[in-house]
Amino acid sequence: MKIQSTLLLAALLFIVAACTPKVSSTVNLPKPAATDAPTEAKIEALLRKMTLEEKIGQLNQYSSFWEVTGPAPQGGNQQKRYEQLRNGLVGSMLNVTGAEATREVQRIVMENSRLKIPLLIGYDVIHGYKTMFPIPLGEAASWDLNLMEQTARIAATEAAAAGIHWTFGPMMDISRDARWGRIMEGAGEDPYLGSLVAAARVKGFQGSDLSRNNTLAACAKHYAAYGFAEAGRDYNTVDISEYTLHNVVLPPFKAAVDAGVATFMNAFNEIGGIPATGSSYLQRDLLKGQWGFDGFMVSDWGSIGEMVYHGFAADNAEAARIAMNAGSDMDMESRAYIEHLAQAVKDKSVPEAYIDDSVRRVLRLKFHLGLFDDPYRYCDEEREKRLLLSPAFLDAARDAGRKSIVLLKNEGDLLPLKKDIRRIAVIGPLAADKDSPLGSWRAQAETGSAVSLLEGIQAAVGANTEVIYAQGVALAIGNRNFLQEITINQTDKSGFSEAIAAARRADVVVLAIGEDCWQTGEGRSQSDIGLSGLQEELFNEISRINKKVAVVLMNGRPLAIENLAASASAILETWHLGSQAGNAIADVLFGDYNPSGKLPVSFPRNTGQAPIYYNHKSTGRGTYPGNNTVFWSHYTDVPNTPLYPFGYGLSYTTFSYSDLELSAKEITASDKLTVRLTLTNTGKVAGTEVVQLYIQDVVGSATRPVKELKGFEHVTLAPGESKQVSFTLSAKDLAFYTAARKWEAEPGAFRVYVGTNSQEVKEAGFTLK
Repeated sequence: MKIQSTLLLAALLFIVAACTPKVSSTVNLPKPAATDAPTEAKIEALLRKMTLEEKIGQLNQYSSFWEVTGPAPQGGNQQKRYEQLRNGLVGSMLNVTGAEATREVQRIVMENSRLKIPLLIGYDVIHGYKTMFPIPLGEAASWDLNLMEQTARIAATEAAAAGIHWTFGPMMDISRDARWGRIMEGAGEDPYLGSLVAAARVKGFQGSDLSRNNTLAACAKHYAAYGFAEAGRDYNTVDISEYTLHNVVLPPFKAAVDAGVATFMNAFNEIGGIPATGSSYLQRDLLKGQWGFDGFMVSDWGSIGEMVYHGFAADNAEAARIAMNAGSDMDMESRAYIEHLAQAVKDKSVPEAYIDDSVRRVLRLKFHLGLFDDPYRYCDEEREKRLLLSPAFLDAARDAGRKSIVLLKNEGDLLPLKKDIRRIAVIGPLAADKDSPLGSWRAQAETGSAVSLLEGIQAAVGANTEVIYAQGVALAIGNRNFLQEITINQTDKSGFSEAIAAARRADVVVLAIGEDCWQTGEGRSQSDIGLSGLQEELFNEISRINKKVAVVLMNGRPLAIENLAASASAILETWHLGSQAGNAIADVLFGDYNPSGKLPVSFPRNTGQAPIYYNHKSTGRGTYPGNNTVFWSHYTDVPNTPLYPFGYGLSYTTFSYSDLELSAKEITASDKLTVRLTLTNTGKVAGTEVVQLYIQDVVGSATRPVKELKGFEHVTLAPGESKQVSFTLSAKDLAFYTAARKWEAEPGAFRVYVGTNSQEVKEAGFTLK
């Protein structure tokens, strides 16, 4: 029988539980799984030797603050930090890169500190280290978990060769709002796909044995709900229900724990008035308690100190007490722990048992990485020189790039282009750009090192094809870098005439437009997600002259491109594809690779639709009742539907779905249901289709989404070939976080949908008894 209670009381209890962390003289802490008793014995022996100050030092992380291979800093705060480093009062550093520099900073600790506990060196390795792969959102469009594990494995191999031990990735924040700049860093809007991607990337970074010198400890971030910032504005308030937290936000983090992720990172935001860094519910009760996580939690940059600005702590001393009592183990750059925790222990506002637990967690990772056996094991300059940007890694980047491309439109089969075409005009602000394709969060990639689209096309065409290039318009003007806002060109049309002349001469136009890579990423939210500057005007001018326009979009977020969708002959969504971007795009443009990517996030018709997502609720008035009435949930100026839905993506061939059948009309909680259908390639070329399975729980103790992804499969077929595709559903697949505040499958009616995207589906139904 369905539970009839509402979520109101449960939500109130959740908010109370998440509030100020408890401080008690009796501390009950979870014990690590007894799978490595010798290591745990070593940790306890070392812990007994440590002073309180040395323990707190292990929980203190600084960013690189001087040229490590140069002279020691003199005077001021830098000298103070340097002395702390020498004295073993720094447990980790970030942004020290390169085998030589990491060896030197490790040497300072190992030759001067009393206990000689190795440093843990971290860095943001997000979609590559030196070799850049597609931005994470773009790579998620491949729906290829093996690919994502492989690219993370390569990124770890390069970074580890440069002395890095730990990456601050993968990001697994579910986000439904394209205005948010960091949507480029995750896997999109869906918790099922996001969970699988999170696990794949964790496995890729960490490999099967963290002690090997080509692995990185991974970090599940940002815990939790960072992707739900109000209005899509980075660092903004988050206020979501317990239902959304558990059913949408948390599943990728739980998948990361199950995959063995080594560390977690706090989110900057608050949830329901409680900053995530100060939430004992998220950290002690759920993560370390219910989920049994035995790694450690690191704050995001300054997030402990930022609780003062949230109005949750009076000063850094109180922020340190709140964060430690809540379960945040390592302080990244707030200097709150190193300056205030010792006094907090002495005045008994923080139990020393909490400090000991945090130190154990940090030491455990250092042992697992093999740093106590050889603190310099990752610092090998010969290996660094040999591995970075190796041909095999660049080949993998090209393969990842083409698998991440999504064909959004192909009117009249304009694509693929013939390599012996007479004249191609390559136009647009991003056509010859060798830097934006590297994307935001590009680690140690060399500025301007990507293969541009123009270069990729020039390398692909035959000797008799003329490639005409014209920029048309500049996108960003002035300085472009990670730390500064960019300025978009709003007035200079001086290149229009050259672009129009090129379009007039050409048999086909390839128009590269979208976003500069520094329009997305941290701190780069936008209130308007249409094409910036003069790009749409350029498109209108070009398409007026030449109707055969293939638009190549390069961007880090979904864009509102309703005009392009209506007027362009073809549109390729190519994201920011990394080091081999131009070659990967050319492979698809000329048919050497048949695109199979599917959108991991919905594309809105305009910015006003954001946030928009496929797994929404039906609401009480979700369907047009007829009679020209206005009293239903809709806009008066645009359809409710997205421009391109989640899971959408075309191919150079076509596929038909038929003969959908279920193995039973009723099942029990112990049964498994088989879903079968026939997929046929009805086109003229071989192609790969990502077959998608969705369900709907028709009636629940809490309202349920209209659809939820529960499976997908890549199927490659020759022209005319058919294949039966099957999926298996169990009670676990039907479960959700119910009004009873637990994960369970509730009896009742379910619908099953199978299709090419979240909107174009075949439907069947069954009942769970």
